[in-house]
Amino acid sequence: MSEISRDKLKTSLLQMDCHFTWGLLKNDTDLDDLEDRLYDQIEFGVTKHKSMIYNLLAFVKHLKGKNEEAIESLEKAADCIQKNHSEDFAIKSIVTFGNFSWVYYHMNQLDNAQSYVDKVEDACRKLSSPFHFKVQLADVYGEQGWSCLKFAGRYYQNAQDCFEKALKMEPEEPEWNSGYATAVYRLQGFFMKTDPADGAKCVELLRHAVKLNPRDTVVMALLSLKLQDMKQEEEAEKYMKEALEKTPDLPYLLRYAAKFYRRKGLSDESLKLLKQAIKLTPTSGFLNHQIGLCYRQKLFQMKKNANFGQSRYPSARPLGEKVGEKDDLIRKAIYHFELVIEQKPKFVYAYSDLANMYAEANQHDKAEKTFKKVFCMGNLTLQEKQQLNLNYGRFQEYNRKSETEAVKYYRVGLEIKYESYERDSCKKFLKRIAEKMLKHNPRNAKAYGILGYIHQLDGEKMQAIECYEKANQLDPDNEEYFSSLCDMRLSI
Repeated sequence: MSEISRDKLKTSLLQMDCHFTWGLLKNDTDLDDLEDRLYDQIEFGVTKHKSMIYNLLAFVKHLKGKNEEAIESLEKAADCIQKNHSEDFAIKSIVTFGNFSWVYYHMNQLDNAQSYVDKVEDACRKLSSPFHFKVQLADVYGEQGWSCLKFAGRYYQNAQDCFEKALKMEPEEPEWNSGYATAVYRLQGFFMKTDPADGAKCVELLRHAVKLNPRDTVVMALLSLKLQDMKQEEEAEKYMKEALEKTPDLPYLLRYAAKFYRRKGLSDESLKLLKQAIKLTPTSGFLNHQIGLCYRQKLFQMKKNANFGQSRYPSARPLGEKVGEKDDLIRKAIYHFELVIEQKPKFVYAYSDLANMYAEANQHDKAEKTFKKVFCMGNLTLQEKQQLNLNYGRFQEYNRKSETEAVKYYRVGLEIKYESYERDSCKKFLKRIAEKMLKHNPRNAKAYGILGYIHQLDGEKMQAIECYEKANQLDPDNEEYFSSLCDMRLSI
């Protein structure tokens, strides 16, 4: 095949709707972890559209340089479609055909690539598409949505948009309703500040998805967790128990059930479920992270009940026994958090959790090194950056005893314009440090500078000016206070 026809082939490939044209970037995900999760989903049958899993698996194989294995996965995807949709096989295979053509192109098997390009064009012609190589189909939008949902958190908004398009065409399709509800749920997140109306909308979407497919116990578990967020504990418990009765050995359900009971403060019940799940999926970084969180919760509960660091212990157990139990919980938490970052090297939150636990063990150099690894990572989300700066600020304040450094990192977290629990915490800790400074010295210019900065970010201009004026009076040579004061006055 000539170079000209190769260029023409590439032009056709770029017009297709498939994993190679959906903007899924290799550096945005942990390929090994994603591959493991896809194999788990194939084994445990979490979706009736198994072809979608094989398609995404093929793309992952290609990104890892394993094109022969990618072809094998695509053949399995085609087999699934043939088995379930033999009458409209070609139409249901548009994404699969597109993936075939791209993989063969990268293998330099251009004749094979062209044959699949022709298959895509034929299918589009049958559907009277105005385009040669793409067509507006709910199946295509839905598959893109699921792929974005599984690939990485930064694609959740894309997933939601794709499912919305699919639902306009097939409003009662259970798979697209489940996907849409899941995307909305994940976008809101456990710690992201959510408007009550948005939370209610998410509950409504999850309810509808469960109604359409009552066998989808994973979505039922998400509904339970969202109801728990909304303080509707009794109904949340009902859905979680129902889900566990229907599929007691489904690892994806067990992990959410464990999270549900951990958030209720029932660490032992959560650990029981997690240990059951990890026997089924032993390489799951998510499960090891949840186990580490359970041990951390047990540690904090014990410290709270026993008043560690105080001179009195209400329990009758000897101090030595309590210290031994505390050290054992720290050791177990560290062990599981270390496993997480081995299994999921890009799991940012696990690094912070591990660093914080090193600090609990007074292993401050290890904590510092772990935090620094995350600061060197690229492609962090806004919330990940906030969480990192919040945790490192707390480490500086409480473990390194450096309020100056703590203020520096709290400020960075607060500057990131993303409304979240982490941002509120950065603001709260900054304000507390400033008030503490003023309590010790009412003429502390730095404290007034911090308060002025907080008011400025909150849009409270007059309060900001008042604080900056005081800071400037107490430290007239500080250019930052003077510049901030001028900016605020000019903004009125």
